[in-house]
Amino acid sequence: MSLKDEKSQLINLLGDLDENGAMEIVRRCIAAGDPPMHIINACDAGMRLVGERYQDGRYFISGLIMAGEILRQVMALVLPFLKTEFSDNSSGRVLLGTVQGDLHDIGKNLVKILLGCYGFSVVDLGVDVPPETFLKRALEVKPHIVGMSGLLTLSHEAMRETIALLKAESGDSLPGCSILIGGSYIDDRVCQFVGADYWATNAVDGLHICRRIVEEH
Repeated sequence: MSLKDEKSQLINLLGDLDENGAMEIVRRCIAAGDPPMHIINACDAGMRLVGERYQDGRYFISGLIMAGEILRQVMALVLPFLKTEFSDNSSGRVLLGTVQGDLHDIGKNLVKILLGCYGFSVVDLGVDVPPETFLKRALEVKPHIVGMSGLLTLSHEAMRETIALLKAESGDSLPGCSILIGGSYIDDRVCQFVGADYWATNAVDGLHICRRIVEEH
């Protein structure tokens, strides 16, 4: 089976919440020496399938929990190779959280793992984070980037409220701080609506954006 076919199969197995099948593909890819980021990209796409099926009502909270557990097992296998191949000495600070009203953290957790592999210092606020908590911790941490995650379209209003509070209350306290939003249903229109600086629909793109922000800082 070609690498392209393996990746496509892994995406579908993750989307179907097939734990045994997905883990077998991952082990095969690792044994074959496939680049760890290829596996991460497939995981990212598979988790987006899970999110879409949740949004469509085909999956429920239990499905998201199961997807998170499968991702945890995959990353336990891939992480040692990812650290060896991609670790660097970034000094970037990132404040992460899933916005108020949203309990989903699969994408956020994957971003956190990738950022850690690249040497970022990450403070994870968890899920259902109120705007006031984002502001309080941002003023304490002084991050280069505030990253807000949300799977549900309803989270866009919470992002907008949080960003408005950050901009209104931070003043000169957060100089050069960029705001990145992420989620399956994010696009340029949503980015403009909520007032963010950057947006991403997957963890790998989010990583690249964070690296670029810090390099240009």
